[in-house]
Amino acid sequence: MAQVVVIGCGVVGAMLAYELSLAPELSVVAIDRGLPGRGSTSAALGVLMGAISHKIKGRLWQMRQMSLERYETLIPELESLTQTKILYNRQGILKLCLLGEDLNNWEKLTQFRQKQGYRLEIWDLPRLKSNCPQLNCQQIEVGIYSGSDRQVDPVALTEALILAGKDGGVKYEFETGIEIDRQKKVIKTKNGLVDWDYLVISAGLGSAELASQLQQTLPMEPVLGQAIQVHLPEILGNPGFQPVITADDVHIVPWGGTDYYIGATVEFPQNGTPPIPDPEQLEFVRQKAIAICPQIAEGKIIRSWSGLRPRPVGQPAPIIRQHPEENNILFATGHYRNGVLLAPATAILVRQVIRGDRFR
Repeated sequence: MAQVVVIGCGVVGAMLAYELSLAPELSVVAIDRGLPGRGSTSAALGVLMGAISHKIKGRLWQMRQMSLERYETLIPELESLTQTKILYNRQGILKLCLLGEDLNNWEKLTQFRQKQGYRLEIWDLPRLKSNCPQLNCQQIEVGIYSGSDRQVDPVALTEALILAGKDGGVKYEFETGIEIDRQKKVIKTKNGLVDWDYLVISAGLGSAELASQLQQTLPMEPVLGQAIQVHLPEILGNPGFQPVITADDVHIVPWGGTDYYIGATVEFPQNGTPPIPDPEQLEFVRQKAIAICPQIAEGKIIRSWSGLRPRPVGQPAPIIRQHPEENNILFATGHYRNGVLLAPATAILVRQVIRGDRFR
């Protein structure tokens, strides 16, 4: 039995460990320097923009398609295995197009997606106001509704993946130092040495330092994301229809009851200095959300948080490839803003390679 070691246990690493554990010929160990899901995963809103994405071909579309399909089976699978409930919103995503926005590409995309079998529709203002009376439509041209896209709680998902992984035989080790010996194929942790036949690096921003231990250069840029949770006096709009609403790069995400998550900021390093949370940036995002849904102004902020997303420097996200000199070392990292969305596809692709297929 071949042993696979996954370094990193955010949502991507946890997904890798779980999906690999489903292969009977593999044993799996997952290691993280910190606690699971405390990095970029903790800052993610889990908005799965697949069919509503303008990606229509190539690997990035194929990965979106693969992930959307897997999520539909994965969530009930995990809930059954772990006897836990994972927030998984099946009511779609509503993208608001502002006045003056060119709708030509959206019209082409809706026609294309409908031919693929996805539910993607353009809603005029009367339909938009009827379905979502909470919206301020003064600056809105149309709505693009994707009934095929989803949203998931990234932290609950990560926790469920780890629970299910343990049941499937995955061994986990957290809050440990990590030293990779490439020649001997062992990893030194606080508990001793871990052998590996395959090594998968999926540690987000930490992947750069781990790659250097493997004589590889993998530069990552930390991009800060901030979000807030607001508690409202009542549900926004129609209680029976609670999609994710997105406009002008702001997401309003139903989180059960009358709670909503709002975010996220996109804050880049300045002069090589990692960004720190800027309250003004977060307030700017909140005001954008209020402009879309005025009722949000009545909400009480009960939590705010932030996290650093790993953005590859000099190459597109995500990085999914083998080590140029050793095919049994794989990199599956740097997903930037699409870690939750692309986690299932990433795990499936890595499992295929370990089982003898090639990256496509």
